Order: sequence, then structure tokens, then C-alpha cells
Amino acid sequence: MSPTSVRTATGGFRSLRRIAILIVIALIVVAVPTVIGAFHGFERTSGGEVAVVRNGGLLDDNKVRQVIDPASGVTWVGWWSQLHRYPAQQRFYTITSVGQGERSGVDVVTVPSSDGVNMGIEGTVYFALNLDHATLKSFDDRYGTRTYRSVAGGTYYPWDGDAGWSAFLDQMIRPVIDNDLRTEVNNFRCAELVSSCTLVQNNTDPQSGLPQQGNNANIAKIQDAVNTSLAEDFKSTLGGEFLTDIHFNLSRVTLPPEVQAAVDKAQAAFAQVSEAQARVASARAEADANKARQDGYNRCPTCAEIEKLKALPQGITVYAPGNTGGVALPTK
Repeated sequence: MSPTSVRTATGGFRSLRRIAILIVIALIVVAVPTVIGAFHGFERTSGGEVAVVRNGGLLDDNKVRQVIDPASGVTWVGWWSQLHRYPAQQRFYTITSVGQGERSGVDVVTVPSSDGVNMGIEGTVYFALNLDHATLKSFDDRYGTRTYRSVAGGTYYPWDGDAGWSAFLDQMIRPVIDNDLRTEVNNFRCAELVSSCTLVQNNTDPQSGLPQQGNNANIAKIQDAVNTSLAEDFKSTLGGEFLTDIHFNLSRVTLPPEVQAAVDKAQAAFAQVSEAQARVASARAEADANKARQDGYNRCPTCAEIEKLKALPQGITVYAPGNTGGVALPTK
């Protein structure tokens, strides 16, 4: 074989090797994402979550593909599909001033009573996400494709774990709760919900600040009314019956700090008045008792002498009336 033929054969071999290398690289580029997509194409849910699956392939649309029920087995969800996981069990939204509510720090709903006093309302709303498949798909279309800002300032999708779900509740659910409480509390005067409110509302009767049975009944009326209105208001605000088993528990009604301080001051003043009245009554009773006792002695002088003997201190063995010092004899 001539040198020219050898060079030609060698060059052809190198070209084939390059082509083979390029083919292998291309196969790797295609195979790796394919294997990864196939590996992530199988999903399942835990007992406390439901998943809405959206298409996510390179040549696919982004529509809802399917819904995976809670506690499912391994399920094929398609190539590069995206799972939106939502809570499937009962959830709650807590409003409290002790720092254990959905918002950190002091968190109460402040709404005015019918006589203009701002009332602090604390309570918990219990609910569950509607697990009907068609309803879940509609919910994900409406709310699972946008982000919500949390109280801390971050932005999340509602399926981004607890932080995302809380951000969704805070922006979409909390305003409905606030509005319903404002509407119902405005039907009552301050004293009808917190009886001590009468102490700072041009009322000088200390008895008016005592607890009244009507307060609890009025609070129960607000709770019942909110329970009735929340379901309809959630439905109309969210655009569908996405939440079910809704129940509101009103746990506490408070006064603003400045009003509560005035109530405490008024209660302290009434306590001082009551204490002074008690001392006057005690002194009057003591005087009446002394007068009655003296009248009895006047009618029975002997009784008076007997009482004197009983009042003698220990160690006195001789009693000499008229002798101011008496006579004390040593005891043997």
C-alpha cells in the first residue's frame, strides 16, 4: 500500500472516530435528561397531601394532567411534569395576641363596636381544601399559578410548603375573616361584649363593671353569625367552593391597651371606695356592738364585774376593786 493510500485510510478512520464520538456525546445529551425525566416521572403522595399534576415537557403544554389522591401508590405523572402539592387534611388559621397565630407577634383583628370602641377579636378558623378533582383543577388554575407575598416579605406559590400555604391564606383568606368579624361586631356595643367597658363610658356605678351573663351570649351570637357568613363569603371571594367544613371559634374579645388601662384604673378606684366603705361598715358595727354590750352591763352590774375578772391578765391572784395596782402574790 502506498503512503498516499495509508494517509487516506488513516484520515478516514479519524473521521469515523470523530463522528462516533459526536454520536456518543449526542446520545449522552439526550439520554441523561431522558433518564432523569423518566426517574422523576413516578410520584406519590403522603396521607396528608393531594397533588395536582401539570404537564411540563419541552414540547408539551402546561395544562393540568391529573390529580393524585392522598396516600397514593407510585403513579406515572409523565415526562418532566410538575406536582403542586396541597394539604389534604383539616387546616386552621389562628388569630391570637400571644404570638402563636399565623402572623408572628401580636395578631388580633381590630374592629369597632357600634359605639365606636375598637375591639380586639381572637379566634381560629377551621377548614379543609375541597378534594373533588374538578374543583382542585380549577383551584390550581386560579391560585396555583401565581405567587403570594408572606408577612415576612418572601413570595411563594401556595404549594410551596407551609410558607406558601400560609402566604396564600394571609392574602386571600384573612381579609374575608376580617370583614365578616367587622360586620358582626358592629352590631353590638362595647359593654355588650366586654362588661368592664361600662367603667369608662360615663358610668359611675361600680356594680356595672361586674361580669354579665349576656356577654357570653352575645359572643356566641357573633360566632354563629360568622360561621354562617364565612362559607358564602369564601365561595364568592375565591370564585368557587374551594374550602369545606368551615368553622369559626371565637376565643377572646379584648379592649385596646389604652382603654384597658383606663378600665384597670377605674376598677382600682372602685376597689379603694369599696375598701373604705368596708372599713366604715366595720367601725359602725363595732360601735353598735360596744353600745349593746354597755347597755347590758348597765342592766346587770354583776355581769360587768364578771367580765372584768375574765379580762385580768395571768399571774394576778388577788383582785382589789378600787386599788388601781391590785396585789400580786408570788405563786408557789
